[in-house]
Amino acid sequence: MSRTKTLYEKDLYPEIEDAGNSDFARDCVEIASERLAKGQIDRRTFLTAMTLLGALPAGVALGGKTAGAAAKELVVVNWGGPAVEAYAKAFGDPFEKSAGVKVVIDGTGPLGSKIKAMVDAKAVTWDVCDTGTGTTLVLQKQGVLQKIDYSIVDKAKMQDIFAYEYGCANYMFSFILAYNKTKVPSAPTGWKDFWDLAKFPGNRTLRKQPNGMLEACMMAAGKSPKSVYPIDIDLAVGKLKEIKANVIAWGSGSQSQELFRTGEVVMGNIWHTRANLLNQETKGDVTWTWQDGIVTAGMWNVPLANPAGTETAMKFIASAQDPEQQLVLFDAMGNGPANPAAAAKVPADKKYIDPGQPENLALQVLQNGPWYEEDSGVRNLTNDELSREKWLDALSS
Repeated sequence: MSRTKTLYEKDLYPEIEDAGNSDFARDCVEIASERLAKGQIDRRTFLTAMTLLGALPAGVALGGKTAGAAAKELVVVNWGGPAVEAYAKAFGDPFEKSAGVKVVIDGTGPLGSKIKAMVDAKAVTWDVCDTGTGTTLVLQKQGVLQKIDYSIVDKAKMQDIFAYEYGCANYMFSFILAYNKTKVPSAPTGWKDFWDLAKFPGNRTLRKQPNGMLEACMMAAGKSPKSVYPIDIDLAVGKLKEIKANVIAWGSGSQSQELFRTGEVVMGNIWHTRANLLNQETKGDVTWTWQDGIVTAGMWNVPLANPAGTETAMKFIASAQDPEQQLVLFDAMGNGPANPAAAAKVPADKKYIDPGQPENLALQVLQNGPWYEEDSGVRNLTNDELSREKWLDALSS
């Protein structure tokens, strides 16, 4: 077994609360930083993207303290980023200009457990949190979030399936089938080909967490994209076991990219943003198909008793629905705009990397986040908890 195939305990049980989204958000920051260093985007684009994503480092303009809300101030929290020297410039957010409310970015990470602790202690310092579908639904059950006010936030500016009662989409991303054209006999057309070791020999990579993987397993088992849900966990994990000897598991976006770079895998179920970087690096040798991809979304949340007030928080979210602002994020990192109106504004030469383009979206499965939080019927575990347990056991056995 190669070094990369060894699964350590810290890899199997990472301290994450929303395997589908929080890791992706942090990966977006890493990608944007790499592109800035390579001169592929300018600093203005980077700073604007980090501001919109709420991903600049915390504490720089606040004496090292976590940002806290004050009068005429809105605190947005995300997973942080490396643009320390430009922190002050991040307050040039369009919302600050239009609403006259200072936007403070806290990059300490919107862990669901921390949001709940703030609410329970009646010491909330955050106004808007960038989390994910899973975290949103968990916090909803715990009763610590405010309902999204859809009289202010426009439901028409996101896919219906990502307009949750207590959270709404801020961007989209996909798990896709990536492959190295020079190492496969022909282009795979879906997950059945991914599982066909005879026709497509070589190692594959799948994620160490089941989110975005289970759906692929279901389609490999013969389910149509429209009949993926409800997921049969045992069927899906059984499909993993069929090819496990040829699977190298990835835990981070950079790991998934490195496995292709080193030639250790010929195909993989990875984030579309990483597939795009590989495509650029290899001059097209590594590419991907949108066919049977699994598209999901990041989520805006507002904690109960947020200091800036519900209306101000909702107006910020509504401001962030602007297609032009979402296109800045797309340009910097490749994560798809949540607002369908942005699709027509994407330059023609970049439409192929946007998961939300109508022709790309039509090929994919819209992830059913609520399914993951439903009761599995086993030991009071949710589907997410049970599938993670069985997926990790299959990888490590």
